[in-house]
Amino acid sequence: MNDTIKVFHTGFGIIETPDLKRGRANADFGQGFYASDNEEFSRRWAKYRKDRTTYISSYALDLSGLKIRSFQRDEDWFSYLYDNRYHKEDRYQDYDLIIGPIANDTIYDTFGIITSGALTKDEAMKLLLLGKEYRQIVLKTPKSLEHLSFLSYKPIPEEEILSYRALVLKEQEEYQKQFVETMKEF
Repeated sequence: MNDTIKVFHTGFGIIETPDLKRGRANADFGQGFYASDNEEFSRRWAKYRKDRTTYISSYALDLSGLKIRSFQRDEDWFSYLYDNRYHKEDRYQDYDLIIGPIANDTIYDTFGIITSGALTKDEAMKLLLLGKEYRQIVLKTPKSLEHLSFLSYKPIPEEEILSYRALVLKEQEEYQKQFVETMKEF
């Protein structure tokens, strides 16, 4: 059995040796190096700036011997996201990799509505389940980085980035319609 997968990271720099401390501590799965095993997904979230080149880097990730926590869109995932977004202690800090769905862009608004008392956690969970599901892989420990090998990089052309941005915008508009319709149920 082959325990090696190919993962991708998109950014303005070429990252041959990732730094676990560079990412935001309050991201979905806490601080770490975020990647995806879906190249098209990684390309679609590329950012564009006139003065910078955007690159997609590819890596081989050997999963053997790593402690991995995988999530589905469920209550445990929701709770973990919530805790990370609000800087609570990372209950999965001893895991090398965290794999699971990306929270949609309204997560802060949804969490804010929960803390205001306007939504229950069940209602918030229903909102977070809307829209397409994309998966992320987060390397959390130095051991996980030892299992990561840089393969290559390619610049992503401006036209491709802008084309994907238009697609993402269309998905976000559809999500917003679903959000409004779901809110009417509450």
